[in-house]
Amino acid sequence: MFENNIEKIKILAIESSCDETSAAVVVNGREMKSNVISTQIPLHTLYGGVVPEIASRAHIERINQVIEKALEDAGETFDTIDAVAVTKGPGLVGSLLIGVSAAKAIAWAKDKPLIGVNHIAGHVAANFISNPDLEPPFLCLIVSGGHTTLTRVLDYNEFEILGQSVDDAAGEAFDKVARAIGLGYPGGPKIQEKAKEGDANAIQFPVAKVTGKKYDFSFSGLKSAVLNYLNSMKMKGVEVNNADIAASFQKAVVSALVGHAMDAVEEFGEDRIAIAGGVSANSAFRKAMEEECAKRHIKFYRPDMILCTDNAAMIGAAAYYQYLKQDFSDYSLNAEPGLKL
Repeated sequence: MFENNIEKIKILAIESSCDETSAAVVVNGREMKSNVISTQIPLHTLYGGVVPEIASRAHIERINQVIEKALEDAGETFDTIDAVAVTKGPGLVGSLLIGVSAAKAIAWAKDKPLIGVNHIAGHVAANFISNPDLEPPFLCLIVSGGHTTLTRVLDYNEFEILGQSVDDAAGEAFDKVARAIGLGYPGGPKIQEKAKEGDANAIQFPVAKVTGKKYDFSFSGLKSAVLNYLNSMKMKGVEVNNADIAASFQKAVVSALVGHAMDAVEEFGEDRIAIAGGVSANSAFRKAMEEECAKRHIKFYRPDMILCTDNAAMIGAAAYYQYLKQDFSDYSLNAEPGLKL
């Protein structure tokens, strides 16, 4: 559908919502010409999580170089791009402001359209780069450090929210449990690796249901169950097996995610489902989704690994469809840390 377009719309996109400074050039929402990501994980590992003030300073130090590298890798300049896109929220307000300020300055100086993009919509759009045949409507499960959202993607950048986390997001629970069993930050990759050494059936951790809200998620109780288990074993003087804890915890998270997704597939009769967000890189989650979709003859889509975590290419993909609708921002564009999908 989009490959036949004669006009090539090249968007310079900027992402700085949390602890990744990223810039990319994306053509027609599907072709990633560059995607430069500068991670801050080494800076925050010492503190066991993201420190907002440190994140903001790091964005200031890196953003110009990241933007320049993205243009260089794509063989473009500020003059040859057609628009500037940036994450406006949700995220850390200080971090968001760095990206928004840079995008506004470029758009103003070069007289280019400015496009403010919802970060969560960006995660969904990562699938358009990795899966050129994917078009709405479809179901999408967005799972990251700050968000767990199950939505029907009715059109590009048009969503019907079915359910979301009422307390801890799945990624947040991964970080907290990893810290509790001494694995450190970031929790997701560390638990995934540790879980490979353990027995996922060793401990029966709860899979929470939210009363009256079929598709909402709750991971706070699961996190508490892990902490209670650790405290109980300590009081009894019993040595714990961290690999078994990691595997059993991961199984409970995956069960909740996949269960909700498959319930939605059946209720709404959808034949396509995608996943997105940092936790969509989790191998156990991807495998479980793939297996359940195969049983139901459902097409399963997921982003390439580099597009699961925060990156600017996904922002450029989402921005293209706003560009087509002339959904531009003016120079009053500001950071919206609590922005909803």
